[in-house]
Amino acid sequence: MTGTYLDSIGLFHRSRAAADTRRFSVDGVAPYDGPSFFEALRNDQSHVSVIAEVKRASPSKGPLAADLDAAALASLYAANGAAAISVLTDQAHFGAHATDLPDVAKAVTIPRLRKDFTVCENDIFDALAMGASAVLLIAALLDDRELERLSSLAHELQLSALFEIHDEEEASRVIDCGATIIGINQRNLTTFAVDPEHAARVVDRLPTSALRVCESGLRDVADIERAAAAGFDAVLVGETFVTSNNPAPLIRAFSSVVRQHIV
Repeated sequence: MTGTYLDSIGLFHRSRAAADTRRFSVDGVAPYDGPSFFEALRNDQSHVSVIAEVKRASPSKGPLAADLDAAALASLYAANGAAAISVLTDQAHFGAHATDLPDVAKAVTIPRLRKDFTVCENDIFDALAMGASAVLLIAALLDDRELERLSSLAHELQLSALFEIHDEEEASRVIDCGATIIGINQRNLTTFAVDPEHAARVVDRLPTSALRVCESGLRDVADIERAAAAGFDAVLVGETFVTSNNPAPLIRAFSSVVRQHIV
């Protein structure tokens, strides 16, 4: 996949990783011992699980909620039925503040996903130190050996891994890595168009044992119902919540949608 925003962001993060001389060891840190991200998404077999996102900006749309209070927003999410919190930590492209994830980790007890462009082991150690319960591994950004290596490290540190894919080929790759949480990004990285029908075709390729997360372009209850009908267990929603004047009823409505796929 070439010529997308992901390529330029990936180059930025790989350059930064190459300049990072820190050396961590699994033996030198305490593993994560909080609530499981995987279990949080699987717990309510009856309804779609909502991963609510703390997101200040996006590369394509610019500022969305630049002045949000990360801890207060995460607390609102948790109080209104979110199963987990996703926190954007990329400062250069998404306007994140360095304290966003640590502040969220102090404010809520439900699991937290570090939403960033993981390209090296230090990114995972940093996620653990920030208070994350899970890390994001984007198949379009990583080769097979990197997916294996980084998911293995996350497992050693007792962090969950959300594998993000866009198509059938990437689905096969992450399945081969033993992925248990697979997110399908409905947005085409080249055109930025959202295609739920394409996502529905891809989700059919996933093993029934995997938790399936629908990402991008989810704006109303009808979108969540469509995702549930396609076989998704969870949805990751950011822009709709952070740009709403009153996200609480939206979160409650989204998390009340009946789940069709039982893990």
